[in-house]
Amino acid sequence: MHSNLRWSTVSYAIALILTLLPLTFARAQQATPTQQEAAPQQQEGQAAQARREVVQPLNNAPFWRDVREGERNAYQTTQVRGVETSILVQTEGEIWRQIRNGPVTIYGGWLLVVAFLVIGLFYWWRGKIMLHEPRTGRELLRFTPWERMVHWTTAICFVILAVSGIFMLFGRYVILPLLGYTVFSFLTIIGKNLHNFVGPLFVVCTLLMIITFIRGNSFRRYDWTWMRRIGDFLKGRHVSSGKYNAGEKVWFWLGVTVLGIIVSATGLVLDFPNFGQGRETMQLANVIHAVAAVGFMALSLGHIYLGTIGLEGSYDAMRHGSVDETWAKEHHDIWYQRVMSERGRPAPGMSPVHAPASAMKDGWGL
Repeated sequence: MHSNLRWSTVSYAIALILTLLPLTFARAQQATPTQQEAAPQQQEGQAAQARREVVQPLNNAPFWRDVREGERNAYQTTQVRGVETSILVQTEGEIWRQIRNGPVTIYGGWLLVVAFLVIGLFYWWRGKIMLHEPRTGRELLRFTPWERMVHWTTAICFVILAVSGIFMLFGRYVILPLLGYTVFSFLTIIGKNLHNFVGPLFVVCTLLMIITFIRGNSFRRYDWTWMRRIGDFLKGRHVSSGKYNAGEKVWFWLGVTVLGIIVSATGLVLDFPNFGQGRETMQLANVIHAVAAVGFMALSLGHIYLGTIGLEGSYDAMRHGSVDETWAKEHHDIWYQRVMSERGRPAPGMSPVHAPASAMKDGWGL
């Protein structure tokens, strides 16, 4: 009985194989023409490539098209380690180069030139804004030592980054034709290393600037009046303001805070490429960084001008920390009246208080 069962099983197996064999043979015959058709197509492609090399030498578009397919081919690999190991040629790199060397460099450079020329022409026309009354010899403390230290550290970092950034962005168009390759290379290498190492310090200084000076930089109703009368201020006429006028507040919020945070964040992306960001991320960060930095520098020219040669007494405030009472009354009268009220001294337009006036050579803490 067992012998009959085994023969029955074998018979069924043989019958199944004989049934499937014709189907398998038919499919093999269908596949063979496809493979045979691939050979002429490959030969035709090679012939087209040979003709292209004769008619258009060095034009190997199909080859480079296949290379660029690596961006979508997960099985293509290179010797590059990291997130872009499958990318040999990055198409976005050319787009980044055109944007960086095109609109960013051209319009950014002209923006800085125009800003510098406008300030220079204004100084030639107006000159320094002088005090209308003589100094009293009595001084008020305007900035504490901590505020001045934070300001000057940030300012020094900013100047280093601005100069080195200008070298890297515009150097090949301005410095290279004038000084040659050797000097340009030497200056660019120094500037690049300074930019990389000073950048993180500037990030810390920017955060300290925001924390230190945010008090007093909130906009008040009289700031909108100051903005409407900015022409009077530039002509040397009195316009009421608090400790910081509306122009200084715009510089703080738009320049120090917004643009400062943007250049800091994008700068860290560029300075530390070892956190997994690819070339596309760094190219985008580079364009944003350059645009924000150029705007930052253009805006800073007005702040630097009024804080140095444009307004009498402004530089002394940040250098020594104190200002004369006359300067405070003419440029920041609301702040001056508040300080006098807190100190127990009568200010113009206010009722006298019981505390007598006293000399303030070294200033008072606020």
